Amino acid sequence: MVDEFIKLGWIVAGCGRSPESVMELHQRLNDPHFIQRCDVAKEAEVAAFCQSMIKTVGVPDLVINNAALINPNRVLWKMSAEDIDSIVDVNIKGTMAMMRHLLPAMMTRGGGVVVNLSSGWGRSTSAEVAPYCATKWAIEGLSQAVAQETEGKVAIVAMNPGIIDTDMLRSTFGPHAGQYPNPRQWAKNAVPFLVSLGRKHNGQAVTAPS
Repeated sequence: MVDEFIKLGWIVAGCGRSPESVMELHQRLNDPHFIQRCDVAKEAEVAAFCQSMIKTVGVPDLVINNAALINPNRVLWKMSAEDIDSIVDVNIKGTMAMMRHLLPAMMTRGGGVVVNLSSGWGRSTSAEVAPYCATKWAIEGLSQAVAQETEGKVAIVAMNPGIIDTDMLRSTFGPHAGQYPNPRQWAKNAVPFLVSLGRKHNGQAVTAPS
């Protein structure tokens, strides 16, 4: 997505947990883009990232909350409490934290869009991914509730990205994930769609074009 946004003339700010990946992207992009390490499961890191990002590049026009973890294929009663905590902390609490630290500035300015990435498993279910399903159903409800709170001053949208051949998908689908588009292919259609979202989409549950 980063490359597609830059092609359209956007300034990109982003974060991730992996120091190596963050450093690689930071060195490749440089100014005026802003890339910083941040674990969205840690409140203090989210607060620091948002503060630094706003100071450096300004209040965002479009926020994409896409950080997520998925559990190994396993029935619920064979999962550890620690594994479930990690999924909830990133998928739900991380999304909440990012909105809590960005929405005040966006509301004051009076515009912008927040897209919370949901999933097909946020609108349906499958066995052995119950914690992931639970978090993505939560994203759908969270997005609709916050959309009521912003009253459209900032649009809040839940987006099902569709099925993408990522490391996460391969952990669940195995080699069958290869039949789906990779992230670069997906982004060519998804980024123009994301850019098209506005106030009229507030509270909607949308699906990225395939």
